[in-house]
Amino acid sequence: MTTVLIFHQVDDVDHWLASTKRAEVFGPMGITVRTFVEQVPDHRVGLVVEAPDLDTFQRAIGSQAAAEAMAADGVRPDTLVVLVEQ
Repeated sequence: MTTVLIFHQVDDVDHWLASTKRAEVFGPMGITVRTFVEQVPDHRVGLVVEAPDLDTFQRAIGSQAAAEAMAADGVRPDTLVVLVEQ
């Protein structure tokens, strides 16, 4: 199992939290996601992602479906920070 920590900003935190897109894109690949929000109002959110392996995660995050989900969820791609557990 590979654990990944992701931070990024979103346009609307409540919309992002309510979205089912993460589960729709990642769930079928055996990837689970836990969501976190920063407690100051700067639209920063985080994810702890558990994937079967790094290749599966990279395929998922690089997919067209992930890009569409991020756009629908208001993710600001230029703020994306991805950390992989070592």
